Amino acid sequence: MNFDLTSDQKMLQDQVRKFADTELAPVAPEIDQSAEFPWENIKKMAKLGLLGVVVPEKYGGSEFDFVSLAIAIEEISRVCASTGVIVAVNNSLTTYPILQFGNEDQKNKFLPPLCSGEKIGAFGLTEPNAGSDVVAMEATARPEGDHYVLNGTKRFITNGGEAGIFVVFAYTNKELKHKGISAFVVERDTPGFTLGKHEDLMGIRATANCELIFEDTKIPKENLLGNEGDGFKICMNTLDVSRIDIGAQAVGIAQAALNEAIKYSKERKAFGQPICNFQMIQSMFAEMATEIQAARLLVYYAGYCKDKGMPRFSRESAMCKYYASSIAVDVARKSLQIHGGYGYTKDYTVERLYRDAKILELYEGTSEVQKIVIARDLTK
Repeated sequence: MNFDLTSDQKMLQDQVRKFADTELAPVAPEIDQSAEFPWENIKKMAKLGLLGVVVPEKYGGSEFDFVSLAIAIEEISRVCASTGVIVAVNNSLTTYPILQFGNEDQKNKFLPPLCSGEKIGAFGLTEPNAGSDVVAMEATARPEGDHYVLNGTKRFITNGGEAGIFVVFAYTNKELKHKGISAFVVERDTPGFTLGKHEDLMGIRATANCELIFEDTKIPKENLLGNEGDGFKICMNTLDVSRIDIGAQAVGIAQAALNEAIKYSKERKAFGQPICNFQMIQSMFAEMATEIQAARLLVYYAGYCKDKGMPRFSRESAMCKYYASSIAVDVARKSLQIHGGYGYTKDYTVERLYRDAKILELYEGTSEVQKIVIARDLTK
């Protein structure tokens, strides 16, 4: 197997890394504190083609592969986890299901504004009483004439407060359980659709995370993705892709935490020498660096499986998401420990990284759910 990045992937990595360091890093602490959605930088990333990385050029995308998307998300998340997940959601949770399951009219209508930054996307799956258990969702969509009438509430929706295009899931036939779930593209200005509570999050604070409320919301029948009853299949396939991006986000956060720890250890002195000279600190660095590289390779391999057209790569995406999330939390914790008391203050970046890392074990399927996915695939 060739572990070298292609020339296009290297070019993208260099371009995104430079942009992240010059444009995203300076405002990351500010938007974390204010929880302000970073529209200005989103528009700049749109011009770089980062909002439709895997979308074909004819729909306004950059037509890269999924490993390239993971590389871009890692570099963005290394300096700003909020911006990283905003871009990930637009790419893998919004443009991807429309590209993969939408008809030509839907692709031509919805993909160009999502790729250009005219609109940002969001994914409406989680509900107040339905997270890991998708089948427990309560949202319904009943057919009525030339439209569906959608009712229900979605919770913890990243980009929700600013998005213009939403991929939303609801029951069209609850008696069929998971086979009765359908997927719809919902536009922000649809009558009967309003925003609810905006979440005051511990980390990834600038992501406009909020409730979506649907009250007799009329969705045109042409906005149905695939066929009635395809929703669960669309959801699971989309999450397989999205988990690669969350794994990449985890690698970016972990890499940033290691970088901050190394930098601090060279500056901080104890007992007459820099603390990076102490074997215990060096042992932590070795563990952190090894874990990060292992996680990065798992992420790249999952992206490789998708790029090679494997019909199922659920195990690989679950593995990379589970492991990378775990090590991101662990590396951020160790980095904060190395910083000592200073790491517990907002004067140092590691405090933000520590808060941002925790969500990785919760969204896009908890770590416990990833273990179930892996185990079931092993024992089927």
